Amino acid sequence: MAARRPNILVLMADQLSAGALPAWGNPVARAPTLDRLAEGGVLFRNFHCVSPLCAPARAVLMSGLLPSRSGVYDNAAHFAADIPTFAHYLRAAGYRTILAGKMHFCGPDQLHGFEERLTTDIYPADFGWTPDWSAPEARPDWYHNMSSVTEAGLCVRTNQIDYDEEVAFTAQRALFDIARGNDERPFCLVVSFTHPHDPFAITAEYWNLFDHAAVDMPRFPDPPAPEDAHSRRVRRVIAADAGPVTPAQIRRARHAYYAESAYVDALMGKVRTAFDASGLADGAVTIALADHGEMLGERGLWYKMNFFEPASRIPFVLHAPAMFSPRVVEGAASMVDVLPTLAALAHGGAEPDYALPVDGRSLLAECSGGGTDGAVGEYLAEGALAPIVMIRRGRWKFVHSPADPDQLYDLVADPDERENCAGRVPAVAEAFRAEVARRWDLAALDRAVRESQRRRLLVAPALRQGRNRAWEFQPFVDASEQYMRNHIKLDDLEARSRFPRVGA
Repeated sequence: MAARRPNILVLMADQLSAGALPAWGNPVARAPTLDRLAEGGVLFRNFHCVSPLCAPARAVLMSGLLPSRSGVYDNAAHFAADIPTFAHYLRAAGYRTILAGKMHFCGPDQLHGFEERLTTDIYPADFGWTPDWSAPEARPDWYHNMSSVTEAGLCVRTNQIDYDEEVAFTAQRALFDIARGNDERPFCLVVSFTHPHDPFAITAEYWNLFDHAAVDMPRFPDPPAPEDAHSRRVRRVIAADAGPVTPAQIRRARHAYYAESAYVDALMGKVRTAFDASGLADGAVTIALADHGEMLGERGLWYKMNFFEPASRIPFVLHAPAMFSPRVVEGAASMVDVLPTLAALAHGGAEPDYALPVDGRSLLAECSGGGTDGAVGEYLAEGALAPIVMIRRGRWKFVHSPADPDQLYDLVADPDERENCAGRVPAVAEAFRAEVARRWDLAALDRAVRESQRRRLLVAPALRQGRNRAWEFQPFVDASEQYMRNHIKLDDLEARSRFPRVGA
């Protein structure tokens, strides 16, 4: 790859499973923007989220570190300001770094290396969603229940639509502001949407793209027998056993999810169109991905919180036609590899000297036809009794927790992960167990997670007493510099705001 400093656009969806997209083989879904990027870019067929929950997954994206190293164990864990992120590395390399949308940073630092943030977050920045492993039978009252499924369907407006339209608008405007401005630095703009995250409610425009009768049902709506221990706990956490969910409700929820996915794809398309129209996309890189997937009723489960393919396998496309020919990468990779990839792109293909060693690898070799195969994962949040870790390599996926029996799946012979074959191929399972022992000190990690929970379970309610100074990011807009103002000559204002400029 020739040395270059390309502009970088990162398009991110929330809770978008790779298996729910046309480019990954789904015949029902519609996602023309992602289809075009995949057709002209490098599509990673087996890309994993590392930790199937919003905040930990996004901290992995930003830091290149496993949750066990960053301390971002769950949706209310503090993301420390001294952990270098890809925004820090790119900014140090001379990039302008901009964030529009969701990133679910918990704690006082709501930038983590971004020079500009265009919107607030849709999720809280405090410690209020801290799980408690000391009370395993208690269901968190702040977590999803099944209302997102049982009440799925049409709407005119939602909180999430309000948010994502603001994200798309501010991102488009930022691209044209860059094009009209005098800042010659390359930039990295991250545009992060909240759809198709539940609740599953969408407008008629996108609902009507799909024939309701043609919406596919879960391949296996019932859990295998016997069901794994963690899935039983997840079912309790999401209140899936509180009452029956009818086939009609399941179909409506899946219909709404496909429609929400089409909606977020359309918003990505608007941003990508602005990228092209602004003249900033020449020689640039566009990355499209999600934070984690969605079970969509498979095995009787919804949402995420596990390492089954619908929850953990996510879309990842790197579109850089000036650098890489279109191809499909079959080897496993994961979110932990994004920081090294972005850092290498910003440094002409060579990774920088990291201030803190990262857990991933640059994927530029895979984009050129080489590379390695492998991904690991950690789940340390609600529904677990102890750390749950995953290794994905070749045809195998191995899931281990000191609290539960091991799980081993042959993804070639059994892509739906119906048979736990840990007992049938004991030598394979034993080799993975030995690798787990080399990679992790699970007893120490268990202590660290529980200590973090205890601290936050005291701090969170304490901070709500008396005057609460929120950590949420407050976007600032200087209205005195917007539109027409008397301190700017009218001709100068019109000239600098029109794009392209007359005579350019």
